[in-house]
Amino acid sequence: QVDVVESGGGLVQPGGSLKLSCAPSGLFLDSYTIGWFRQAPGKEREGVSCATNGNGSTYYSDSVKGRFTVSKEAGKNTMYLQMTNLRPEDTAVYYCGADPECNGVLYGAFGTVDYWGKGILVIVSS
Repeated sequence: QVDVVESGGGLVQPGGSLKLSCAPSGLFLDSYTIGWFRQAPGKEREGVSCATNGNGSTYYSDSVKGRFTVSKEAGKNTMYLQMTNLRPEDTAVYYCGADPECNGVLYGAFGTVDYWGKGILVIVSS
């Protein structure tokens, strides 16, 4: 059984920071490439960030580059998405999932993403 749970969302003010967690059970992150995605109200789902488990490469969408950082804490089966300088347009439901070769984030190949989490809401508003 594989279960993926996102946590750490909530309401933050513009310019604030928030750290999301992606905690999968039933699989080890060392064996998977994990991608972060989001879907804003009235918009299509988009890739946000991806971190490979091979060479440690990371990728970010242009809209979050320089503001978001993906990481994994040693000894924990958890991926993190540190979000800083948040903007109202960052408001969305955020998802994580297994993203082979980061194809979902890099090319929008969402059909190749497996083990989607249920998503967690992030609201950036005053």
